[in-house]
Amino acid sequence: MALLVQKFGGTSVGTTERIEAVADKVCRFRKEGHDVVVVVSAMSGETNRLIALANDIMDEPTPREMDVLVSTGEQVTIALLSMALQKRGCDARSYTGSQVRILTDSSHTKARIKQIDEQRMREDLDAGRVVVVAGFQGIDDNGNITTLGRGGSDTTAVALAAALKADECQIYTDVDGVYTTDPRVVDSARRLERITFEEMLEMASLGSKVLQIRSVEFAGKYNVPLRVLSSFQEGEGTLITFEDENAMEQPVVSGIAFNRDEAKLT
Repeated sequence: MALLVQKFGGTSVGTTERIEAVADKVCRFRKEGHDVVVVVSAMSGETNRLIALANDIMDEPTPREMDVLVSTGEQVTIALLSMALQKRGCDARSYTGSQVRILTDSSHTKARIKQIDEQRMREDLDAGRVVVVAGFQGIDDNGNITTLGRGGSDTTAVALAAALKADECQIYTDVDGVYTTDPRVVDSARRLERITFEEMLEMASLGSKVLQIRSVEFAGKYNVPLRVLSSFQEGEGTLITFEDENAMEQPVVSGIAFNRDEAKLT
């Protein structure tokens, strides 16, 4: 069976009911025989709430203390999800970024991952446990908590998948894949079954918000197959991988991305 890294964003874990639904999904994969590592974000709105608290205290909080503060959001989620998994008879153990030892540089609020010690995760996987890891955070050489900045939980998931040599990194979100354009704007938008890293990077750089550029770059660099799926409905989603050399006749245009906040003057 496969080793899967699954990432669930803030909307997917926004309430205890949704956390319970995530636990159902993860347990199903585990019972099918897969090894599973889960990366989660803070519950929807929690990071903004923590930032507002900081701003109530101080106009310009120091980046180090902001990292200490906002990293607590994911810590809540990993504990709740682990409890939900255990309630279902699915053995699980939660870890913060520092406990897994996601080693980063010291650039607070925008740290870069340098190294991951996967030993504890492998020991838990070998023991049949689901490993639940806080996204968006790590620790520097001096023991300071760091955060990875925008899209940090996606980056955490891809980095763990690369370190563990996972078969697939699955990104669960509120859409069921990558579309040819925004389906909320264009009714005829079509979900893509497969797209290359290069095409996904281009779409992300032009405004597509399904995945952050940084996580796609990381996946391409370390050859981690990515799959975008919906947390709220079943389906195959969209696989993001290298170009299939055997596919000679591919569409020239894979998708159209746009940004409503930009205008072109001619």
